[in-house]
Amino acid sequence: MDAREITGAPSGANAAPSTPVCDAALFRAFALLGKRWSGVILGTLAHGPAGYADLARAVDGICDSVLAERLGELARAGLVVRTVAPGPPVAVTYQLSDAGAALVPVLHGLGAWATEHLVANELA
Repeated sequence: MDAREITGAPSGANAAPSTPVCDAALFRAFALLGKRWSGVILGTLAHGPAGYADLARAVDGICDSVLAERLGELARAGLVVRTVAPGPPVAVTYQLSDAGAALVPVLHGLGAWATEHLVANELA
């Protein structure tokens, strides 16, 4: 794979040089997954279903409004399923959908890359 395949630049002998651009699918993926906390929430749900309070405790440093916003975005994108069990008390659980579960190997790969290439606490 050469840089043109990643950037979407034309190839071939008569191809005019162009400004490199990110692949549209990769751009869409990072528009959602690149938001702060989204990947961490998905990584947490990779361990199994969790309630809102469980997620709030597990994702250290996230405020309630941002957690609610990210869970809503991930649910609308089809990566997370929100299940409401009738009460009393009403219980809400979140889990990865099939599409979200398909990201788990990618998240593991990203974690392995970070272990190798990023210094711990460098971005904190």
